[in-house]
Amino acid sequence: MLEPTMAGTGLFDGAWWPRTYDIAAELPDLITAFGAHVGRIRRVALDTAAWQDRPRFITVNGDVVRIGWLAASPGTISLSLGIQDHRLLLVVPPETPWATASAAMACAAATGNRTPAGELLNSDDIGFARGGVKE
Repeated sequence: MLEPTMAGTGLFDGAWWPRTYDIAAELPDLITAFGAHVGRIRRVALDTAAWQDRPRFITVNGDVVRIGWLAASPGTISLSLGIQDHRLLLVVPPETPWATASAAMACAAATGNRTPAGELLNSDDIGFARGGVKE
């Protein structure tokens, strides 16, 4: 996994490019890497249709992290550190070509960026798969 790209200003607080649609395999590395920069991640919110499995929680480094499932934008993930401390990341689909993923992640992490996920990921090369099946 690439380390998540982080910004802190703009629409997104960073970006994440998982290798697969297996959330149980991908999420621990993200939580560990991102948590090292911002603190303990307590809850994650994900798009229901974008991932293969839908666990309600995951244990990472001995901490239980709750997972909420929403019918939301497939190009985002919300990480919660506390009641009023949330971070929004762009999620680049696993099958995205390297150059396209790199450009989308850099744009999401750019200071003051306000481009929505759908526009950052709008390319003939990519499209968020639903549960691993590209639409």
